[in-house]
Amino acid sequence: MTEGKRQKQVASVLQAEMNDIFTRLGLNMIGGGMLSIASVKVTPDLLEARIYLSMFQVEDTQAAMKKINDRAWEVKKLLAEKVKSQLRRIPVLHYYLDDTLEYVFKMEEVFERIKTPDSKEE
Repeated sequence: MTEGKRQKQVASVLQAEMNDIFTRLGLNMIGGGMLSIASVKVTPDLLEARIYLSMFQVEDTQAAMKKINDRAWEVKKLLAEKVKSQLRRIPVLHYYLDDTLEYVFKMEEVFERIKTPDSKEE
């Protein structure tokens, strides 16, 4: 199912504001690595938002997700203050780990192994 124009607009606003909020709260640097909001998907009724988080060189991703979920109320409160004039209701925020970056690194490693022949096979 394709996203509507309003869904994309709301997702874009949420992503920009969430990036700013994460920076202000210091949530963009967690566990020795960097965290960013990869994308935001909003349901057609605009009542739920799925926030996909990309983590780069974060040692313990589960602990990082727990920290974000523990501070979710604070993030939502700041978000409500910023977008209250643009949205009637603040969507329920759900956080997910975006493992696309990790998948890309694994695929590059596989391609590198395929490209370089093993000397043991000879």
